[in-house]
Amino acid sequence: MFGGSFDPPHVGHVLVAAYVLASHSIERVLVTPTAAHAFGKKLSSFEDRLKMCELAFEPVRGVELCTIERELPEPNYTLHTLQALASRFPNVRLRLLVGSDLQRETHAWHDFASIQTLAPPLWIARQGNDPIAGEPAMPDISSTDVRKRVAAGAPTTGLLSPKVAEYVRSHGLYR
Repeated sequence: MFGGSFDPPHVGHVLVAAYVLASHSIERVLVTPTAAHAFGKKLSSFEDRLKMCELAFEPVRGVELCTIERELPEPNYTLHTLQALASRFPNVRLRLLVGSDLQRETHAWHDFASIQTLAPPLWIARQGNDPIAGEPAMPDISSTDVRKRVAAGAPTTGLLSPKVAEYVRSHGLYR
């Protein structure tokens, strides 16, 4: 499971999914946008983020969009999503894809010990953070920075797929 706000999904997210599918024993990546942020962060509509994920991950075989978080009661936590997925797919071994930038924040997660048991994290190295032995670092691209660039009218070339950039523009997101 690769969860997140995906507000917007950027090329770093796409690279993570493609890398994991190509280099680990992972059959598919469930891209799972959060319906509502557990810590109350304001997000674009779920429908906009889902459509942008569809456009961003379209070229990557083995990626499936998962809308399970839309069905779960709020506030929702990663553990609840993983429990729902485990119930829905009882014969699947789950892994949680997590950027290395979040390693220092696991103390704030709801029952991280249970998450580790249910879906052992597959830590993805991110430039500018602690390296992970044997793992290349993914580019340090942030959705927050992308939103700021859009709001300032700055280009997003190389940060968003052209289809996502067009969706953001045509729907007036982040302005």
